[in-house]
Amino acid sequence: MEMHKEILATFPGLSVAEGDVGRLSVQEKSPALNALKDETVRLARERYTLERVKDEPLFRAYRDFFWRVGVDPTKTRPASEALVRRILGGKMLPAINTAVDAYNLASIRTGIPIAAFDADTLGGELVMRFAEEGEAFLGIGMAAPVTLHTNQVILADEDAIVAVYPYRDSDATKITLATTTVHIVACGVPEIEREKVCSAYDLAAAYLQEYASVRG
Repeated sequence: MEMHKEILATFPGLSVAEGDVGRLSVQEKSPALNALKDETVRLARERYTLERVKDEPLFRAYRDFFWRVGVDPTKTRPASEALVRRILGGKMLPAINTAVDAYNLASIRTGIPIAAFDADTLGGELVMRFAEEGEAFLGIGMAAPVTLHTNQVILADEDAIVAVYPYRDSDATKITLATTTVHIVACGVPEIEREKVCSAYDLAAAYLQEYASVRG
């Protein structure tokens, strides 16, 4: 991934880990993945409490980053924290498909937000840059595009914005049952060691290969 120099100057220490995971056969659900989900829910409840989760140093680093890019983390949570909060609040985890559910579990276990895209929908190498004032973005689950501001960090390919970093991916590049190759981006911010970001990528890739890959 190319990172613009303005990003590196503004957010020293920010890192990502990315790559493709292929030969996938994405299904609606998997009994084996459900078992992993149950174990992940149990571990999250043992590790965190709803009252103190916002003060966890890892989640705090993402919250601090959100404030700096104009996103209120009390209203829009970092993706990994939002998933953990669902568990602690007694809500069901999202059930999208075996690929999305697999990397969401990796995000919960590591605390690192993970972006993922259908690799066949991407137009070339990703670039991390600041948004230009007035650029539009349509994320997954949005009814209409939102207008971005210059302090927001985005990922873009040659054709379009594919994510507002590190919390919302584009609807046009989302993973579906037709996806055969997933491009994963484990999303770091300042104060998060690169080793943790790389470990999150490795776990997400392993889960995709285990629970959403072609067998035989």
